[in-house]
Amino acid sequence: GHAGFMSVGAFSAMCFSVYMEDVLTTPVRFALALLIGGIAAGIAGVLIGIPVLRLQGDYPAIVTLAFGEIIKNVLNATYLGIDGSGIHVSLKDAASMNLAADSKVIINGPLGITNTPKDATFTVGILLILFTLFIVLNLIKSRTGRAIMSIRDNRIAAESVGINVTKYKLIAFSVSAALAGVAGAFYAHNFSSLVAQKFDYNTSILILVFVVLGGIGNIRGSVIAAAVLTVLPEMLRALNTYRMLIYAVILILVMIFSQNEQLVLWRMRLKHKVTAAFGAHRRKGA
Repeated sequence: GHAGFMSVGAFSAMCFSVYMEDVLTTPVRFALALLIGGIAAGIAGVLIGIPVLRLQGDYPAIVTLAFGEIIKNVLNATYLGIDGSGIHVSLKDAASMNLAADSKVIINGPLGITNTPKDATFTVGILLILFTLFIVLNLIKSRTGRAIMSIRDNRIAAESVGINVTKYKLIAFSVSAALAGVAGAFYAHNFSSLVAQKFDYNTSILILVFVVLGGIGNIRGSVIAAAVLTVLPEMLRALNTYRMLIYAVILILVMIFSQNEQLVLWRMRLKHKVTAAFGAHRRKGA
């Protein structure tokens, strides 16, 4: 349900940006918006994680996916405006907020937030990726990261040596939610309008595909999978009607190639042969 946390970060950050657009300079406002998006999504992750992470099996995934859909529908029904008397919120329509003449409607129900500042740049995106990798890789190598990995490998064994499973699962979940919130905030600043429909069920599934295709626990593979699966549909756009069909077929073949045990062993043997041949060639050249 990461699309839900992305939407929390996106809308909280964009509400701040729209309200402070004429007050703060663009770099300061954008940086604060990313920070607010991450904090809001992190808080949402803690609030959802406390009851959900006590569940086992498939139930946490089901509940978090439901959370994403609930957030989307709540945002579709939310109207938020500001005037001289303060903030007004309604779940009915914009007129029911009774805004004054000097008012400003920020969230307009299904229409979302319009005329949003487009502050996102490719450079900032790269910096955010490096920032995310820095946090995740340092977390993995820390004491907390080792505890999280032990829970992933064997929950019962982790509990038997005194590891607080719920605590460490909540840390992983909230950090992940906060990073998703920053991603949502950055994503929101790349468009001139923001609607909740951008963060639907399919978005959560796409994020899951990035992880599964790249290899669970493989940071490098997840980054490569995310880049390839983002670029591939655009490369196939010239094929019009058949591009999503071809995309799906390629995705299935790649997943079979990456997950099949026989193919994995064949790739490992091929890798060793190439490495041995390259090493022999270097020794011969020396």
